[in-house]
Amino acid sequence: MFGNLSHLALQQYWFVIVSLLGSILVFLFFVQGGQTFIFRIGKSDPERTIIINTLGRKWEFTFTTLVTFGGAFFASFPLFYATSFGGAYWVWMAILFAFVIQAVSYEFRTKAGNFLGQKTYEWFLFINGLLGTFLVGVVVATFFSGSQFSLNEMNSVTWATGARGLEAALSPFNLSLGFTVFFLARVLGLLYFMNTIDNENILARSKKALLYNAIPFVVFFLVFTIWLLLREGFAFNPETGEVFMEPFKYLHNLLAMPLVLMIFLVGVVAVLAGIALSLLKDTDKGIWFSGPGTVLVVFSLFLLAGFNNTCFYPSAYDLQSSLTIQNASSSHYTLVALSWVSLSIPLVLAYIIYAWRALNKKKIDEKEMQDEPHVY
Repeated sequence: MFGNLSHLALQQYWFVIVSLLGSILVFLFFVQGGQTFIFRIGKSDPERTIIINTLGRKWEFTFTTLVTFGGAFFASFPLFYATSFGGAYWVWMAILFAFVIQAVSYEFRTKAGNFLGQKTYEWFLFINGLLGTFLVGVVVATFFSGSQFSLNEMNSVTWATGARGLEAALSPFNLSLGFTVFFLARVLGLLYFMNTIDNENILARSKKALLYNAIPFVVFFLVFTIWLLLREGFAFNPETGEVFMEPFKYLHNLLAMPLVLMIFLVGVVAVLAGIALSLLKDTDKGIWFSGPGTVLVVFSLFLLAGFNNTCFYPSAYDLQSSLTIQNASSSHYTLVALSWVSLSIPLVLAYIIYAWRALNKKKIDEKEMQDEPHVY
């Protein structure tokens, strides 16, 4: 089956899979977003324990998806992996550090003999929620704004700045997406609290905080979207491989791919509907609108970055070094082998859904934290 597909079809297939994994990862950032409210929503030790434990039931999903996303990108588009991780390693090290301290915090916060104290690990979780979401948003924005690298004939990467990727945080366009992802994660975290926690004080504070975080999220999202659709984009000639700047490139991509446009619009409506329902009605189902909506919006943005003869990892330093799904992918043989492995993805998703439902049969409350033998 897969062996009969052209190399280009396999490249597109794997870019869709990687894009879907990245979209699910952004949705799962509700864990990181929720962690930024440990002190603001949790005003006492029991309340903070409830918050940390409802998030602790899902943090491994986020971590596993992050690793899977990176592994899939490495296997299917190794030149991107080598260029980005080999060149912009300071920003990737900062992201890695943020996720390492998260894993350590959940494992050791309540362990006996914890010499750092619970408060230290709670601050680690806050840092993970702040840096992890913001920096990932900044890095993804470089898929549209470009990075400072060049490649020689042997595909050896040279980075133009000593900041090694951290310079991306100096771009207002990149910052707009960084703050969008940060506030989106906080919004999703609050919606998740409302769906999984049985505590009147936490729920009241969550609903109040939802409005204050939804407003900056919408503002930054509008700024990023309008800026994206009006800016020049990195296009390439599929016959010669020559890279050039095209005015309104991403707007052209959106109009040239009606299905992607529909996915984007449906996703936006779903995200806003989840927020509006949670603010205006006494419902805990907002996460099930905004969560899938997030996946659809991010998925459509990834497709805008890679399809329709677009460079998905462009170089603002050396245009001709920009990466496309054609010049950055693995061989036809490797992609065929990977594609057979991808048939197991529905089974993995089914297990995740089963595990999710099993962990959320009952809303978490203070009594459960007193009776539960394993508390994060």
